Amino acid sequence: MSATTAESPVRLAAETWESLFRAQVAVMRRLQAGPAFKALPLNEYDVLFTLSRCPSGWLRQNELNDHVLLSQSSLSRLVERLEKRGLVERMPSPEDGRGVLIRLTEAGWDLQKQIGREHVRDIAALVGPALTAAEQQELLRLTEKLRSSVARR
Repeated sequence: MSATTAESPVRLAAETWESLFRAQVAVMRRLQAGPAFKALPLNEYDVLFTLSRCPSGWLRQNELNDHVLLSQSSLSRLVERLEKRGLVERMPSPEDGRGVLIRLTEAGWDLQKQIGREHVRDIAALVGPALTAAEQQELLRLTEKLRSSVARR
């Protein structure tokens, strides 16, 4: 840590964020280049993964937008592509008619599981040699703490 970092909480926060962001970009680029994402791009898999974690099976499109790193218009086009490929289905919300509900089709579930298994192995192969189990637990704790704090604001 440099002397300026130790003296300035603003500078430390900026350097911490930049380091976290750069690490995430490096890891994501490596994962995207791996074999898991030959069948489906990472941003499309992100939608399938998010839907797979929805307890009811259905998720409002605006709620899906809260969980992925895409603009609303980009997400709408992506969901249309996934629907054309038979991986998701959409229906108007019965509650208000304006909202759109989305869920995985059986083919979407199958592809998400297939890619997910390979993706998890790729993550372990990348993260495992870089961080001990204790370091991974600490990183998990810290990132969850940061995410929780941001969500409360």
